[in-house]
Amino acid sequence: MITVIEVPRSQAADTAPARRLADGARFLASVTPSDRQVRVPAGGTLAETAARVRAALPSDGFPVVLGGDCAVSLAPVTAAVARHGDRLGVVWYDAHGDLNTPETSPSGAFPGMVLRTLLGEGPGALVPAVPLRPARVAVAGMRALDPAESAYLRAHGIGGTLEPGTVAYLHVDLDVLDGITSVNDPQPGGLPPAQLLAHVADVAARHEIVGLTVAGYAPSSTVDEATLRALIPDLVRVCAGRHGPGRR
Repeated sequence: MITVIEVPRSQAADTAPARRLADGARFLASVTPSDRQVRVPAGGTLAETAARVRAALPSDGFPVVLGGDCAVSLAPVTAAVARHGDRLGVVWYDAHGDLNTPETSPSGAFPGMVLRTLLGEGPGALVPAVPLRPARVAVAGMRALDPAESAYLRAHGIGGTLEPGTVAYLHVDLDVLDGITSVNDPQPGGLPPAQLLAHVADVAARHEIVGLTVAGYAPSSTVDEATLRALIPDLVRVCAGRHGPGRR
């Protein structure tokens, strides 16, 4: 059983980019195969949004969280760690590191800190009681890193694969894709859609995938819309596996 949780959240609040991210979340929900869909109201603090997302997460089946910005992964990954403990690994597909802290962030924007917060360093009220360990994180598609983020990856030996025996939560910021322009900060040299699907299928062959976030779509191109209309259903089906629509 697939539960889609639509989170039209952006730290930019009532701005044109935020409205595009809300439109993007709505579009992603419309093309995602599911048995149940929940829309989490926008607005409020990051902690309040995370609490609403946490309340919407299913007790069983497969959650698909759709943003909005990357902050929407805070609650589902924290919940997955609580459920699976140290068996939980995270694969973070993103052009950016999302590994800054309030002290190192050039912008101060939380979406650029969310993975570091899940790893135990971030704004105090948002740091999970039980953080991820760096050994339980893999990254893919990163190519626009701040110096502090590069240093963190090197210091902790974070690479592109999870350790055997882990289950996996996947976070996909759509700026990981090559050529996509309907994102807030497009970067050249990403993954073609077929390569992203192949990488995810390889993860699924090695690990049970227990949840998925797709974030960062800010519609501005009919070409991107067509790409995602084809990609997203396949991505969700590969990740959900035995939890696919109509299955329990």
